[in-house]
Amino acid sequence: MTTTNNTETLTNRIIAELKLIYDPEIPVDIYELGLIYDVFVNKELNAVKIIMTLTTPNCPVAESMPQEVKDRVNAMEGIEEVELDLTFDPPWSQNLMSDEAKLALGFM
Repeated sequence: MTTTNNTETLTNRIIAELKLIYDPEIPVDIYELGLIYDVFVNKELNAVKIIMTLTTPNCPVAESMPQEVKDRVNAMEGIEEVELDLTFDPPWSQNLMSDEAKLALGFM
């Protein structure tokens, strides 16, 4: 298996893990909700960088959700370091939601 395939496999495993985390106020996982902007994997260092946002800067889970994301990904086999960047640029909007999330919330 090539490094690219290993990286893609790990990225897919990370995304699957992120899909298990739900916004407490919206019954959709944070990945489909569009809160995860990007996932970067450095397989050589077993390191991951996640760029994410929240629905608003004043979100009630502003402290706990990013930590939960970091902790859950860090606990995955093959990952030794997780860097999480919380950003509000660009700000989250409903346009970032997947079609699956829009359908679940009745926007489609």
